Amino acid sequence: MIKKVDHIGIAVQSLEAALPFYTDVLQLELKGIEEVESEGVKVAFLQVGETKIELLEPLNEESPIAKYIEKRGEGIHHIALGTDSIEERIEEIKAKGIKMINEKAKTGAGGAKVAFMHPKSTGRVLYELCEKKGERE
Repeated sequence: MIKKVDHIGIAVQSLEAALPFYTDVLQLELKGIEEVESEGVKVAFLQVGETKIELLEPLNEESPIAKYIEKRGEGIHHIALGTDSIEERIEEIKAKGIKMINEKAKTGAGGAKVAFMHPKSTGRVLYELCEKKGERE
């Protein structure tokens, strides 16, 4: 069902301010930066072995990340779980009584198909299902 922890999303006010800690202090490789307009975020991916850290900077005050930071401050936002068939996983998870934020997968950073589980169903942890092109087994 779940293949791996794909990435850990961390909400930050500013990529410019946050990146030096990850690239200079931790010496992680910056894999890329992109804007995901549909989610109102600018993201940076850093490689950590087989997993990535995804830094999420809000593009505007209406962004879900801006609202998250306003309410909870910067920090861990979500854990993304890699899967090879996201639509099947969504249906399996719903059948087990877990509420989904996204009933159907949508396009996320890097063109991945993503869907979030509601934290009220997961012990207050925001989990993202993530299917990336070319990663089907």
